Amino acid sequence: MKKICILGAGSWGTALSIVLCNNGHDVTVWSIDPEEVLMLNDYREQREKLPGVMVPSTIVFTTNMEMAIKEAEMVVCAVPSPFVRSTMRNAADYIAEGTIIVDVAKGIEDNSFKTMTQIIEEECSNARVGILSGPSHAEEVSRGIPTTIVAGSKEKAVAEYIQDVFMNDVFRVYTSPDVIGIELGASLKNVIALAAGIVDGLGFGDNTKAALMTRGIAEIMRLVTAMGGHLETVAGLSGIGDLIVTCTSKHSRNRNAGFLIGQGKSYQEAMDEVKMIVEGVYSAKAALALAKQKNVSMPIVEAVNAVLFDGVDAREASVKLLMRDRTMEAENLEWK
Repeated sequence: MKKICILGAGSWGTALSIVLCNNGHDVTVWSIDPEEVLMLNDYREQREKLPGVMVPSTIVFTTNMEMAIKEAEMVVCAVPSPFVRSTMRNAADYIAEGTIIVDVAKGIEDNSFKTMTQIIEEECSNARVGILSGPSHAEEVSRGIPTTIVAGSKEKAVAEYIQDVFMNDVFRVYTSPDVIGIELGASLKNVIALAAGIVDGLGFGDNTKAALMTRGIAEIMRLVTAMGGHLETVAGLSGIGDLIVTCTSKHSRNRNAGFLIGQGKSYQEAMDEVKMIVEGVYSAKAALALAKQKNVSMPIVEAVNAVLFDGVDAREASVKLLMRDRTMEAENLEWK
């Protein structure tokens, strides 16, 4: 049995607390919100985000960060990506040398263009950092629906430790050394999922969405390889796997927000209606900046930014995408 702290009591933090508790671990969950902690302790249910899912009575919920982290062998960072830096900065004083920190947030920091594990390494330099990512909606994981995911770390031992702690008969975990590939796939698919939702909101069909997803994964591949990641990772769970589920699922906050944007709402109105952090909105600018920095073509990401932040009409943006200069599908292929 391991002593584990989860930072963040939203849908994903709560779902993972259930997985870890069912695996026999001693789990404490921290939240910055006293009302959220009161709700979870009193009702044993994340009523706002996971209604109907009962939380085991042995899981402790608290607003006391020091108490939550003290003596924890593993800390899971499950706060939304815009709050990872501030949360881990506050947590750093309580994290012992060599503690394993697992990032489960998906995003790219707006100003620095750093990934979540890079931020954690900066704020908690005495820790060993890994990531857990893949097609894994909290609504399904919390109910024990079979899910497969990937644990990444620069250290093989850390990735395998995460694998051992989380894996069970309905939650299969693979390992990978390609941390940057995992993180970029996890972040960029949220931007593509916004576009997929916009496609649905505009009333387009399956052909359009399939094309959007396919060309979206091509854009992700270009940036991942330019940043030193690997195509095998993009073809895996944290790439294509996560893209499929995020672009198509009723549980996807990014797809749902995109749908509302496609129907004419602003991104802020869409986020207010979804009532959850829509991480693709926060990653879109950073993704475009990275693409320009690396001289990588990402027209879908560019179009999403234009719709979100420049007031471009979504239908107009779709026409512009379709009418770009003619080109080959794969430019590295040659006729004999």
